[in-house]
This record gives sequence, C-alpha cells and structure tokens, in this order.
Amino acid sequence: MTGSDYTCFDVEVAAQVAHLVMKRPEKANSMIAEFWTELPSIVDDVSAGTDARVVVLSAVGRHFCSGMDLSVFGSYDASGGAASADRSADRAHGSRRRAQFRTGVLRAQTTMNALENSRLPVIAAIQGACVGGGVDMVSACDLRYATSDAFFSIQEINIGMTADVGTLQRMPKLVPEGVVRELAFTGRRMGAEEALDRGFVNAVYDDHDSMMEAVAEVAAQIASKSPMAIWGTKQTMNYSRDHSVADGLEYIAVWNAAMFDTDDMGEAFRAQMDRRDPDYPSHSSLHHGLGA
Repeated sequence: MTGSDYTCFDVEVAAQVAHLVMKRPEKANSMIAEFWTELPSIVDDVSAGTDARVVVLSAVGRHFCSGMDLSVFGSYDASGGAASADRSADRAHGSRRRAQFRTGVLRAQTTMNALENSRLPVIAAIQGACVGGGVDMVSACDLRYATSDAFFSIQEINIGMTADVGTLQRMPKLVPEGVVRELAFTGRRMGAEEALDRGFVNAVYDDHDSMMEAVAEVAAQIASKSPMAIWGTKQTMNYSRDHSVADGLEYIAVWNAAMFDTDDMGEAFRAQMDRRDPDYPSHSSLHHGLGA
C-alpha cells in the first residue's frame, strides 16, 4: 500500500518500513475530521496488507501537529462522522446530547488506540509544536524522537477543557506523574531537552534531516528482527505496564507457550552462523483473525 489517497497523510512502504507523513503544513497538521478516520484505517491496512514491520509517523512543515482543528470541536455525531454543531444541537438535547459527546470522545480515543494496539512498533519523529491532540498521539507511540526546536503542551487546559484522548492516561506511564500534573495544570510548553531529560523522548537532534536519518536507522534495526518476537515484545510490555509484575510474568509465559516461533529462532541462529542477515517470513500473512 503506497500512495497519497488521503487528506491528511502520505503513505509509503519500503524496506519493510511504513512511513506515514502528515501533509497539511499550512495548517500546522491540525487534526481535521478526516484525520480521525484515516489514521486507524492506514495503520490497520499497513499491518494487514503490506510487509511492513515498523511504522514511522512524521510530518512536513514547521510543526508536527497543532492538535484538534477548531472545525472538529463539538462536531462529532454519534456515528463518529462530522456534523455541524448547529445541526447536532437541533436533534440532540439534554442527556442525549451528552451521550453523543461521550460517543465522539470514545471514537477519538479509538483512533489513538490504533497506534498502541498495532502489533507494529510505531516511531514518532517530532519537530516544532506537538500540542493537544498531538501529545495524545505521540504518547500512544512506542518511541519518540525530536528536533531541538520541538515542544510539547497539554494545550487542552488553556482552552478550558480536560484532555480526554489519552495524554492523561498514557503520559504518566512515560514521565514522572508530578511532571505530567504540572504540564496538565499549567499548559506550559515542555521543550525538547526537558522532554529528553524527563524520558518522554528517546533522543534530540539538531534538525529534521538528522532526526529522520536516525529514525530510519532505528526503524531498519527493528525491521531486521523476528516480527513474531517484536509483536510479542510490544504486546507484553503494554500488558505489563497496566498490570502487576506477577500478572505480567504469567502473561508472557502463556504468550510464549502459544506464540513462540521456533522457525524464527532457527533462522536467527542459522543467519548468525552464516554471517548474514536473517530472512524472516513477512508477517502480513498473520492478519487473518488477528487485527492490527
């Protein structure tokens, strides 16, 4: 799956790396209505229909993502589509309108969940502003790299609302909770160096080109590993994050009992002995019945 048949993204798959590029720089890659349906669809399609083993999420322009576009606020109807705020208000009042709002939030959360739930590791490459929904998005990724001019802001507090699409749930698993509370209460900007110091990003680079070069190297390293082992690693770490150590140990024991791939291990050993790169089967064939 390669092409640009999307409003918000260009997509390219090469060398077992899927590159998703947000392509609305004139609007600082704000999240319009199409974004919320395109992102999970692309992630699912890449996982199910290509030989990709890792996803890189980046953006063109000065800023990575300015968050939710103003046109989207208050515009999601119960079916998850965009509707005018006036039309929505006309047909939904009281508890029904609140239920409709809740449904819209849950659907927006599902968009970000697609990044976390995908068996493919997702790497975010961030420059300039990453605010509001942008923080929701990168918090759901597996790895984050940034340019020196990048900054992060839990912007929702600055517009009189509580962040509701994942930042407050995921970021405290990545950054000390007191830091997240300060960011969430004040809405201040956290610069790239502070984000590195806090552990939110993996590395900081001087410019976009050097960041993308480094990210490509990391993606290539991940793509060279057993796709089954990578999937198991991501799945197990996500589970263990939300459960006790004992639960996590039981989970990986059951996972490996069911999913451990002796063929991949055999290929890894043969490749080491032959002093060559291992050649693992594509895991796009795994999609039947498994989801992304």
